[in-house]
Parts: sequence; structure tokens; C-alpha cells
Amino acid sequence: MDHPRCQISCQPVEGTKMPGEMDKPLLSHRLVESDGSLADATSEVPKVGILGSGDFARSLATRLVGSGFSVIVGSRNPKRMAGLFPSAVQVTVQEEAVGPAEVIFVAVYREHYSSLCVLSDQLAGKILVDVSNPTEQEHLQHHQSNAEYLASLFPACTVVKALNVISAWTLQSGQRDRNRQVPICSDHPEAKHKVSSMVHTMGFMPMDMGSLISAREVEAMPLRLLPNWKVPTLLALGLFVFFYAYNFIRDVLNPYVLENKSKFYKLPMSVMNTTLPCVAYVLLSLVYLPGVLAAALQLKRGTKYSRFPDWLDHWLQHRKQIGLLSFFCASLHAVYSFCLPLRRAHRYDLINMAVKQVLTNKSNLWNEEEVWRMEIYLSLGILALGMLSLLAVTSLPSIANLLNWREFSFVQSNLGFVALLLSTLHTLTYGWTRAFEESRYKFYLPPTFTLTLLVPCVVIVTKGLFLLPCLSRRLSKIRRGWEKDGALHLTLPKNHSLAQKTSHV
Repeated sequence: MDHPRCQISCQPVEGTKMPGEMDKPLLSHRLVESDGSLADATSEVPKVGILGSGDFARSLATRLVGSGFSVIVGSRNPKRMAGLFPSAVQVTVQEEAVGPAEVIFVAVYREHYSSLCVLSDQLAGKILVDVSNPTEQEHLQHHQSNAEYLASLFPACTVVKALNVISAWTLQSGQRDRNRQVPICSDHPEAKHKVSSMVHTMGFMPMDMGSLISAREVEAMPLRLLPNWKVPTLLALGLFVFFYAYNFIRDVLNPYVLENKSKFYKLPMSVMNTTLPCVAYVLLSLVYLPGVLAAALQLKRGTKYSRFPDWLDHWLQHRKQIGLLSFFCASLHAVYSFCLPLRRAHRYDLINMAVKQVLTNKSNLWNEEEVWRMEIYLSLGILALGMLSLLAVTSLPSIANLLNWREFSFVQSNLGFVALLLSTLHTLTYGWTRAFEESRYKFYLPPTFTLTLLVPCVVIVTKGLFLLPCLSRRLSKIRRGWEKDGALHLTLPKNHSLAQKTSHV
């Protein structure tokens, strides 16, 4: 305990309500006008208090006012802070702010909680909403969550943990972030319901996290740094290192060792631009490979009610992140390719080629086959990147929420497979007949593009097999609940979602 506990009585103060006395609705009833606007059915506006006048408090006050609440802000310097809040917000001293409001948002840091003890009598019986977040060091140092610590300081109040996962910017962005979930926890169901109603009115989705003991988990959520991206990022980095080293050996080290030519200038641009599409292509195939493996397991077992192996289960859950990293690498490849002609080395190559043409007295170097190959190669690459862009955009929650399940499945599954096909054709057009030329095998290593074709071709061939009527009908029956006699059932893990594991093939 960092600060002494406030000594206050647990008895209700005259003129206030205990948490159980919720006979008065928090929100005034509203009617919808013919033009879609909201009109108040009563003149009463719910009053909400905010203790604190920092950035988050200002954003919170703006969102509350825009949601139809009357907001009173308590500040230690009300005259200086009043100009930073909307004109509809009343900024006053803390003692006056907590009086008329039944729900009060505590928007101060944990170390300042003890300064609120002078308001113990006025706060008794009210609902305190803790919106604070500890730093990573504070989270490890304290055994109590901020909300539990606040509840220990004010035992006559009802403490609710909410809105700590929402940033100040999100609060000011209006209804555009309606998809954002807000975890809420409290030991008092009625107070939690009331705050949930406010959160919903503000345009967010309340998520019940149970009692106040869950506040430590809720406060840990903003401290996590991309928890679902660790494995996909390591996978992408591993592929990048492998292909970069492979291309370095073939394009830089080989001419240096065998021909004594220095090609190290290729490392920043050429080798990088050869590596990025390899990583993007393999990552895209790894998005659809687990779905193929899942379908094969379901066909083999004859049931969809057996859990997948843990490695496949985790793989399925990381497909979105792997796909976005594939799009990132493909986008970088497009930019690098666009910048290749800007290199000084490229200009020298053009001049040297022109000089050689003059010396050999050749007036025309036009190669019809190469012209067609490059035209088709570039066109397929642009189409593949466009498909990847569509997949990346529809994976965003704000866009995905506008699509029904059939639309989302069509884009992510069908159009995603089209993107894989286009990428495969793009790679094959790039390689053309080079896989059959002996001079392309430097240090007896095959061209890089031949390595990248392995996994995608497995996915495409297996996908084609699953489209055969004998397999597609059986797979469809299994996914509709049919089971073969003697099907193996494995215990499903806790919180296992069959819908989440079902993969479209």
C-alpha cells in the first residue's frame, strides 16, 4: 500500500445513494425524429463528473458531451483549464464537481489517488470509474490493480474499471470507432450495468470481464506490444534472412569468387528487391496452407469435432498477421522495383550497352519474346498487388464489420486464392525458361524463384484436388456435422471455438 487508507464511514451520507439504490435511470429517454436525429423526451440531462483535467479527461469530456451527457469537471486549477474544454463542459473545483453527479470518472494517476481523500464524504455512495493505466514497471511492482487500490481508499464507493483501453484520440474520433470493445469489471453488477450503458451510448462495445479482481488483467491489456505479431514477425524475419543470404551467395559472392568481379553494390537495392518478393510470396502461401492441412485432417478423421494439433491451431490464429506481412513485403517490392531505374548503376549499364551496340554495329536489339514476357510479368504483378491490397483493407475491423459473413469469406478465401494464383503466374513469368538453363545454377544452387514455388504449388494442387466432387462433397458433409462411423473424438480445449477453426479451402 503506497498511501494510507482514507478513514471514512461506510454509512450513507444524507442526500446520497448507496450502490444498491438504483431507482433513477441514468439516461433520459430519447425519441427518434423522422430525419433520424435524436430528440429528448424529457428535459433532464444525466450529469457525469470527471476528476482530472489532463488530455484524457478533455477527450472524455468531449465524447460525453457529444453523447448527450451534462459534464462537470473537477480541476485543481479550474480557471486555467476551463479554456481547454468544450464550452458545454462546466469546469470547477473538485469539491463542487462531485456533488451533483452520481457517476464520476477518476482520470488521475495512481499516485494522486490519496489527494482525493479530502472528498471522501462527498464521494460516499457514488460510482467511481477508474480509467487509469499503470506503466509496465508499476504493473510489475504493485500487487493490487489501480482499481482495487482505489476501492481500498474509498470503501463507501462503488468502483468500476472501464475505458482504460481507449486512447484520447479514439475518444475524439466520434462514431468511427464503434467496433472498439471496452472491457468493464466491478464487484457490483448494477453499477457495472450502468457504466456499460454509458459506454454503449458513447459508441463503444462494453465487454463484461467479471468482478474487480479482473482489473489487473484489464490494466495489462494496453501494456501488451502486438502480442499476436511475435510469431508471424519472427517467421517473416527468418524467411528474409534465408532468402537474402541465398541471393547474396548467388548474385554477389559467386561473381566475386569465380570472376573476381565486385558486385557488392547490389546489396542495398538489387538483392533486397530480389528477396522481398520471395518473402511476400511464401508468406501468402503460408496463409492458405493451414486451411489445406485442416481440411485434410477433417477428411482423414471423418469429423469436424476433433481438435487440431496445437501447432496447427496457433497457425490458423495467426493467418491475418502473416497475410498483412505478406502485403507489406509486396508493397516494398513494388516501390523498390519502381526505383531501380533511378540507380546510378542502371544508368551506367544502359550507357555500356549502347556503346557495345555501336561497336558491334547493331542497330536493333528488339527481342519480341522478352518484350512480351516483361509486359505480362509486370501486369500480373500489378494485379496480384491489387488483390493483396483488397485483402489487407478488408481485414481491418472497421471495414470487416461492414461485410456480412459471405462477403468476408468470399474476399478472404476466394479472392485470396486468386491472389495466390496471380502471384504464382507472376513468378513463373519472371522465371520463364531460366530454371532449365545450366548457367543459372550458380554454385550449383537453383534460381531463387524455384524455391519459392514449392509451397504455393503444394497449396494450389491440393486445393484443386479438394475441388473434385468426391472430396468436396465429403468435406461439405463433414463441415455440416456428418461423422463417419468410429470417428476419433479428441477433447476440445477450454474456450475452443469450432467456428474459429473452420477453414475455407
